[in-house]
Amino acid sequence: MASNRIDLSTAVWRKSSYSNGSGGDCVEVCDDLPGLVPVRDSKNTRGPALLFPANAWVPFITALKGGDVPTS
Repeated sequence: MASNRIDLSTAVWRKSSYSNGSGGDCVEVCDDLPGLVPVRDSKNTRGPALLFPANAWVPFITALKGGDVPTS
């Protein structure tokens, strides 16, 4: 059976500009995968990553910035 796992071991991550230095709201994203936007918790870099389809990422961020998505 073939594996559908995405290898993120060499991914280049960038921290969200909304993350702070005291450990709160630390989200990182990777821009290196065509068609996908991996997202992870920067406090747990060996933990899982969520994979968003690239065409869903911009509407998701737009909704977050517009207050249309509950954040708590």
